[in-house]
Amino acid sequence: MPEPSHRQLSQEHPQAFAIGIHDVHTGPSHADELGESVLLRTDWGDIQAILHQAPEAQRGVIWVGGARGRCGKPSQGASARLAAVLRRDRLASLRLRYRHPNVVPECVLDIMAGIAYLTHCRAQPVVLVGHSFGGAVVMTAGALHEHVAGVVAFAPQTSGATLARKLAPRPLLVVHGKADTRLLYSCGVQIYHWAQEPKQLVLYEGAEHRLDECADALDQLFIQRIPATLCSAACMGGGCGPVHGVPLLHRWTGSRKVSVSMALEEEGYVDRPRGVCTLYVCRV
Repeated sequence: MPEPSHRQLSQEHPQAFAIGIHDVHTGPSHADELGESVLLRTDWGDIQAILHQAPEAQRGVIWVGGARGRCGKPSQGASARLAAVLRRDRLASLRLRYRHPNVVPECVLDIMAGIAYLTHCRAQPVVLVGHSFGGAVVMTAGALHEHVAGVVAFAPQTSGATLARKLAPRPLLVVHGKADTRLLYSCGVQIYHWAQEPKQLVLYEGAEHRLDECADALDQLFIQRIPATLCSAACMGGGCGPVHGVPLLHRWTGSRKVSVSMALEEEGYVDRPRGVCTLYVCRV
């Protein structure tokens, strides 16, 4: 039987909200960037990313930034710096740029595509890390995708973050600076109260929105927490192990489409005509 294609699914569900990867381009990154440049060619546009591959990586981390779409500026460039450190624990990192910054459902789809790409690279489950607006994006994506082992949101906004309530049993780490004037630390506290256990709230005195003032402490927190979360997920059987030779498209079948659709619509994220909202990723 031929593999179902994006066109076939779109004809079956003409109102589908979906993204499909149809090609991947890789190459050297810019001179000032560590890692490998990755371009995910999708039917909703290109997604730019930087991949920090690790030898024999079996788990991964996806990093996203704020509403401007760039990843790497907060905490003195924490994502690039920590991606290099986490390679020692055989963790692959993918630093994503949004196709449409500041649009939650579009950015969630970017992360879904990123998870599929890391799965293709045999790196799953994953931890999602997001700053500011990106905190809301990773909490939403984390609540929807079965391959997410945990979520880290630092200096997060509350807008679009209500799916934090549905993250459990995935652990949530919320980090905020108490001197943040862009998004008051009460935002982080509110999200922490929305979430169910397991969860942790870390507040840094004197730290502003980018958390540059506590960069060293934040590095140590992430270096300890991210590998521990992924290790715990593996020990408990969390996430799905790599399924070699199985097209990525097959991960998005059956009732999973409906649950994703319902969750996005309940939170008011889908502004397209109501109907079946599928999220799927084609073979890379």
